[in-house]
Amino acid sequence: MAARNDQTPDLDASAEQHADPIRLLAIRDTPLSLDEVFQAVGDPTAGGTALFVGTVRNHDGGADVDALGYSCHPTAEAEMRRVADKVVADFPVRALAAVHRVGDLAVGDLAVVVAVSCPHRAEAFAACRKLIDDLKHEVPIWKHQRFSDGTEEWVGAC
Repeated sequence: MAARNDQTPDLDASAEQHADPIRLLAIRDTPLSLDEVFQAVGDPTAGGTALFVGTVRNHDGGADVDALGYSCHPTAEAEMRRVADKVVADFPVRALAAVHRVGDLAVGDLAVVVAVSCPHRAEAFAACRKLIDDLKHEVPIWKHQRFSDGTEEWVGAC
C-alpha cells in the first residue's frame, strides 16, 4: 500500500462536501455575481454547464421601463429549494445554483442567475431551462415595473 502524500486531496472528503448537488440557493438584496454562480456548479464529473442570466430590460409590452423592484414572500427560498430538488430528481444534475435579486434594480442589472452542470450538454441545457422556467412560475417573487409614461404594473411569478 502506498503512503499517502499530505498534499493529495482527500477524494472521500471532497465527495462528502458535494453530496448535495444543490450548491447555492439564495435571494439577495445585493448585486449578483456570475462568477459565484459559475464557480458553485463546477464539478469534475460534468461535461456540460448551462448558465442563464436574467437582466432588467428597458421595455415590456411595448412600453419603456425606467426601473423595477422585486419583492418576495418569506417562503420564497424554501420554494426555490423545492423547485431545485425537482430538477435534481428529474435530470442527472451534478451541481445546481440559483440566486435571485430583490429590491430596486435599474435597467441592465442582473435579476436572476441560474446554472446547472450535468454529464452532457443536452442534459445541462434542459435542466437549466426547467430550473429557470419553474423558478419564474412557482417561486413567490413579484416584479413591480415603473414605466416612462408614469404608469406601473405588478407582475407575479406565480
